[in-house]
Amino acid sequence: MFAALGHSLHLAHVGFVLTREGVFALVPRDRAPAPLRPLLWLLARLARRDAGRRGTRIVAALTRLGPSYVKLGQFLATRPDLVGMALARDLEALQDRMPPFPQAVAEARVAAALGRPVATLFTQFGPPVAAASIAQVHRAEILVAGERRPIAVKITRPGIERVFTRDIAAQKFMAGLVARLVPAMRRLKPVEVVETLERTVRLEMDLRFEAAALSEMGDNTRDDPDFRVPAVEWGLTARDCVTLEWIDGIKLNDFAGLDAASIDRRALARVAMQSFLRHALRDGFFHADMHPGNLFATHDGTLVAVDLGIMGRLGRNERRFLAEILFGFITRDYRRIAEVHFEAGYVPPVHAVEDFAQALRAVGERIHGRSAAEISMAELLGLLFEITAIFDMATRTELVLLQKTMVVVEGVSRGLDPEFDMWKVSEPIIRAWIERNLGPVGRVETAGREVVALLDAAREVPALVARAKTALAAIEARPAPAPAPSGLLRILTIGVWLIAFTLVMIMLGIGAP
Repeated sequence: MFAALGHSLHLAHVGFVLTREGVFALVPRDRAPAPLRPLLWLLARLARRDAGRRGTRIVAALTRLGPSYVKLGQFLATRPDLVGMALARDLEALQDRMPPFPQAVAEARVAAALGRPVATLFTQFGPPVAAASIAQVHRAEILVAGERRPIAVKITRPGIERVFTRDIAAQKFMAGLVARLVPAMRRLKPVEVVETLERTVRLEMDLRFEAAALSEMGDNTRDDPDFRVPAVEWGLTARDCVTLEWIDGIKLNDFAGLDAASIDRRALARVAMQSFLRHALRDGFFHADMHPGNLFATHDGTLVAVDLGIMGRLGRNERRFLAEILFGFITRDYRRIAEVHFEAGYVPPVHAVEDFAQALRAVGERIHGRSAAEISMAELLGLLFEITAIFDMATRTELVLLQKTMVVVEGVSRGLDPEFDMWKVSEPIIRAWIERNLGPVGRVETAGREVVALLDAAREVPALVARAKTALAAIEARPAPAPAPSGLLRILTIGVWLIAFTLVMIMLGIGAP
């Protein structure tokens, strides 16, 4: 009861801030339930007169509420299925919105994290160059082989865990109320959304995970000629700080700087989209926060991504789903797109494949025959979200994160090249993945993986038999009024050996010419 009271008081404060910033004035009263319309009218009248337009109001409100709500807004920007495409784009303005914390506090946190004074670790430690909801970044220098090398030191905010724990508990409470009181919202899984946010931010608050993500993506992209990530200084990395190679580059939204450096913006637009698709399809591991502030171009035109706090993973089935869906829209094969949804279990079998294919055609035909400048991934996904609601498709968090990242990358690429054609640029990457993984070579490799899985299962059979004998012997040793356990032991032992024999026969059958 006391926890609920505390959450209610906290949410009352949140409601007050939202009211003053005019957020409730954005709610269309004609769509709200009749009993709530007078309240919405009153809340709209209590807003500050200079609240500004919608995006400005929401960004201002979340910024006033503090780091965890800024992070919530950033997270909701990745969930257009919840907030809509237009609001998702407004929330993208919440990048690097927080004021920096003092230099002395930053140096104290680094010293505490690394166990030594800052002066003994760095030859120079400068002021913050960027401040976000979870951490801020400082430019520093270290001495390597007698030379001063510039580096970036990222440090978590003091007290962020305590603030986040308090706020996320209130957000869970609110999400639970919404799920109970508004049945239509249950399909969007509001409680699961907050829980996903919680897991994501807890990983972000331990900067060793970001260092590990940088290391993994560095390994994955080592042979990519036009993309890389900063190297990690592991000796200067701990839970509350991570030290990276300093990137001397130009942000992708600094068009004047790119032009002054004679960097081909059209080529850079192509690299951004193709790199994202390559990472998602080839590696199943992609940067899920690719806004322009996290992307730099070096003077040789290489794309460098930073801030890998939010990453996405895709299994083989999800990668196949992505490739076939995009390729289906490119080739206008709506029947195949529908079949993939059903094969993956994303659409309940109570619906017909033909009906879903017809709905997809209504989406796909809108983009064909139009110029690249007229076709928007955001528009396409907005229509898809409407259709998936009609066909009871439950929210798939990993796919929504992927789709949202694709929208962001498309926006980055269009900014660099107004004539950017996402479909034309994406087609060679998607086609190559399909030919490689779903063609003859891919089928052979899939069969090989299945053989290996069966071999692994066969190796477990002796141990399984031994455990079964031990367990059944223990059962047999118990006092019993009848000799049934002995017969049971023989029957179960024979059954285990039959399973082992069947596995061996299956392996021999697969391996036979």
